[in-house]
Parts: sequence; structure tokens; C-alpha cells
Amino acid sequence: MSTQMEADVHTISPEMPAMFDGVKLAAVATVLYVIVRSLNLKCPTAAPDITCQDTPLNRYLLKSCPVLTKEYIPPLLWGKSGHLQTALYGKMGRVKSPKPCGLRKYLPMQDGATATFDLFEPQGIHSTGDDITMVICPGIGNHSEKHYIRTFVDYSQKQGYRCSVLNHLGALPNIELTSPRMFTYGCTWEFSAMVGYIKRTFPQTQLIVVGFSLGGNIACKYLGENPANQERVLCCVSVCQGYSALRAQETFLQWDQCRRLYNFLMADNMKKIILSHRKFHGHNSLKEYYEKESCVHYIHNISVPLLLVNSSDDPLVHQSLLTIPRTLAEKKENVIFALTLHGGHLGFFEGAVLFPQPLSWMDKVIVSYANAICQWEKHRPQCQKEK
Repeated sequence: MSTQMEADVHTISPEMPAMFDGVKLAAVATVLYVIVRSLNLKCPTAAPDITCQDTPLNRYLLKSCPVLTKEYIPPLLWGKSGHLQTALYGKMGRVKSPKPCGLRKYLPMQDGATATFDLFEPQGIHSTGDDITMVICPGIGNHSEKHYIRTFVDYSQKQGYRCSVLNHLGALPNIELTSPRMFTYGCTWEFSAMVGYIKRTFPQTQLIVVGFSLGGNIACKYLGENPANQERVLCCVSVCQGYSALRAQETFLQWDQCRRLYNFLMADNMKKIILSHRKFHGHNSLKEYYEKESCVHYIHNISVPLLLVNSSDDPLVHQSLLTIPRTLAEKKENVIFALTLHGGHLGFFEGAVLFPQPLSWMDKVIVSYANAICQWEKHRPQCQKEK
């Protein structure tokens, strides 16, 4: 009996290591497959998909902004994942972020609120020799102290631009609210007050309007609300906005691309800001709020050159929303819509393999486009300017 058992043991035991090796190999293969799939390592890189009409200005802009027509290459190991690009932007903003020195301004509003913005003077002469100011509206709950804003401001200053950055009402933790409201998705009052101050203080300056995410909605809504708001504005650039809050709200309830999780995280951040002040902005209904706050109802009124930039793998902006800028660019000759394969939400990191560069593709695109617009405006005939 014992002899038979020993024989069975000797018969089975040599096969056991081979079986375990097979399980380990299968586990490793599964992990590698999940990594490749989740990081989209097999996905190709490409130049942005450009939608615009064939006009002399658009041809000039695309020729003068090679960064818009060349292949955007994100960091090899993780840059093709929109989630990681978005997470890295949200957690870190940028690497080796500079600390530009600005002057904080306070503007009393008619309803008792106090708008604040930071003013950064240029660190050199602009290539055209003109006085040009970038008026910048950051993303949701953001302000001039965020790393991605600091990086962009520093780069713009070195290119000869003055920069004026709105601090969203209630976003700065050390600034108390002075009225029963904070910033909303599309309220343009504070941005308008900042732009008005710049125009009065620097009567010779021309403006480049720049908006990031929620700030892109505010910037476009501001320009489209009143034709007078476009006076002395050379162009507008909007990056990673959703265009319609009403349509975006429906997509945020879906689990596709973990959008519902992102909705929870953004709502939680907004709750923290609200609870730190407990002051609100009144609307009769949620639908009315979304309708009134969205730039989709105003953006077609913008006549100055307009660059709209989005990413296909942005987990916050559903693909269905991108029909808005694409249709606008097809119908209006002053609009260029650039859609990248990768970049996430306000990520657009560049780098070789693992570590991203301090300056992002997004920073380069905005400044390159602004430079081209300034050169076009400088050299086109006076009769065209008057027209």
C-alpha cells in the first residue's frame, strides 16, 4: 500500500512545477495584455485632425504653426492614456513649474463681489514690437497659482506677452468672498471686469483671449455675448472645453471612460469650495442654469479668429460634444478646430519615454497660433484692417 502511494507521488510531482510555470506565464501574459490595452501602447501617433475652411488666413496660420500640423508625440509609456494624462495634469499640473512674479489686482463688482486677477508683465519685446496682452481664464476652480497656468504664463512672458489671469471667484483659499455667490460654469462678469481693466489701463494694447476647459466656455461666451467685447481682440483660443453644459451633463451620468467617476470627483471638489464659503449663485432650475451658462448659444457670434482644441481621449468631454466645434469650423471661415488623438484633459504632455517635459504641446500651440495671428495683423494692408 505504502509502496503504491510513493509511486503515485513520484508520478505526479514532476508535473506540478510545469503546471505552476504555465499559470505564472499565463498571469504575466494577462498582466501585460491589460497594460498594453489600458495604456493604448499599440495606438499610433498622428498629427491633429484639422477642420477649417480654405481661406488665405487659415492657410497662413497652418503654414506658420507647424506644431498644429505635425505629429503630436506623447510620452511613450503612458502618454497614450487619456486617463493618465488627465490624472497627471490634475495631480501635478506640470513638472518643474516656474514661479512667475505677478501683481494681484482687486476689482469691486456691482453686486458686492470682489473679482481678483494677477497681472504679469512681459519679459521681453514681442516679435511684432506691439503691446499685446493675453487675458487668460483658467479651468474649473483654478487660478493663477496652478502649475499649468504658471508654466503657460512664464512661456508667454518670455515671448513678449503681458498676461492677465483671472482667479475664479472663491477658488483662492486665502481670499474671502464678499457677496453671496461664487464662480459658475459660464458667468462672465469677473472676466469682463478684468478685460475692461486691461483695456482702460493699457489703451494701446491688443488682446489675445485664452480659455482652458471651463475657462474656454467663459471666454467664448463673453466674446459672443456682445460684439463690443471683441473690440481690440486679435483672436481667441479655447482648449478642452465641452461647449454645452446641458449635453455634457447627460454624458457625465454614463460609466463610459469612467466619466461618472470624474463627475463625482469634480462635484466633490466643488462641494469643498462651496462649503468653505457657503455662498451661491441663484438659478430657477438646473436646465436653465445649463442653458444660460453654455457658450454653444453665443460662439457663432464670434468674428475674430478662433482656435478650438480638443483631445479624442479626453475622459471629460464626450465625443458627441465635438460635433459642435467641428460643425462651427465647417460653417465659419474664422474658425479652426484641432482634434488630437491623445492628450487627455489639459494634459498634452510631451517627452521621450517616461518623464514629461516642463512645457506641453498645448503651451506651444497657443503661443505659436497667437504669434502667427499677430504677424498676420501686423502685415496685412490697412484697408483690410479697416474693413
